[in-house]
Amino acid sequence: MNNSVGNTARLLWAGLRALLVLTVVCGVIYPLAVTGIAQGIFPDKANGSEISSNGKVVGSELIGQRYDLPLKKGQETAAPDLKWFQPRPSNGLGTNSVNTQYKLILSGATNRSGDNKELIDWVTAAKAAVVKDNSVPGHPVNPADVPADAVTSSGSGLDPAISPAYAHLQVRRVAERNHLDAAQVDKLVEQHTDGRILGFVGEPRVNVLQLNIALKQLVNGA
Repeated sequence: MNNSVGNTARLLWAGLRALLVLTVVCGVIYPLAVTGIAQGIFPDKANGSEISSNGKVVGSELIGQRYDLPLKKGQETAAPDLKWFQPRPSNGLGTNSVNTQYKLILSGATNRSGDNKELIDWVTAAKAAVVKDNSVPGHPVNPADVPADAVTSSGSGLDPAISPAYAHLQVRRVAERNHLDAAQVDKLVEQHTDGRILGFVGEPRVNVLQLNIALKQLVNGA
């Protein structure tokens, strides 16, 4: 009986020691080490790849934002603010209703197949809106020139970038709304176009937040 109690006590003490050691190693030392290494080697990425403008954090280069006009009475969905470059659509996802500081797009896909009627209706309506919004006097947008990312959301709904084709398609509208020369705005797009990673991974892209920050600076300096 005494041996049984003693063995049980030893096992419990050994288990408790293992729990304490693993808690300290895995719950304290390892997280502190990883955090310290991350902060020392790449602090920008470790802190969420924040983007600042005029000394103020305005978002992350990894998360998409919307650029909408204030919601009017009776409206369910705010209209886009067409003086800014617009991101990809986020069909059915809306914006974060809890942390509204950056108007972050909620994560999630539509999960609809290519022949789904609702998805087809969304894409058709989005294409018509892109054509209408970006056509300026003397320069109508050809529906055939509307790229796929202008009318479809990404898998996560958080894509912060658009294709150079979609950015260039918006140039004349953005220039007109901000009373700028189209060549200036086009050059801005070129300056903020990132190529394929390592020259072959992914596709060229334009970060919408960074582009709009540069646009704001151009407008203020004009």
